[in-house]
Amino acid sequence: MKDKEKEAEMKNFVSGQTQILVATTVIEVGVNVPNASVMVILDAQRFGLSQLHQLRGRVGRGAEQSYCILVTSHKLTNETRKRIDIMCYTNDGFEIAEADLKLRGPGDLEGTQQSGIAFDLKIADIARDGQIVQMARNEAQKIIDADPDCNKTENEILWRRLKELRNTNINWAAIS
Repeated sequence: MKDKEKEAEMKNFVSGQTQILVATTVIEVGVNVPNASVMVILDAQRFGLSQLHQLRGRVGRGAEQSYCILVTSHKLTNETRKRIDIMCYTNDGFEIAEADLKLRGPGDLEGTQQSGIAFDLKIADIARDGQIVQMARNEAQKIIDADPDCNKTENEILWRRLKELRNTNINWAAIS
């Protein structure tokens, strides 16, 4: 459909003139129809947890009971079954994000890999050790707050290492 046709169909759906809308995920962005109460996602196994959660969030915005039906093929891998089970178990976005992190891995924060083990912490596992990583972050923030000009001798080794890390050449243009 052309953009104007899509826009007209969305207006019809929002107004209630159209009762059923069949669309690709492109239509999801910006859809806010409080009366929408049922969504069927075909081939749900092909979507990630975040996308499924966002799609599901398009229904149930009004006062009526809503349903999101995930339709999958009958043959699912163990990992895919876990993803679908998580979607059936919870609506909590934080819980879903944590489960996704544990299942897929953190990816590469400075590159283009979106999942897996590219994010290489030397000791910690970000999915398993999230609390201790947060504690380390909080301690680092306290040091920065107490020594913003990097002058205290007790922090000298930390500031020197940070400067070494900053000199690491990262190609930020490769991230998209």
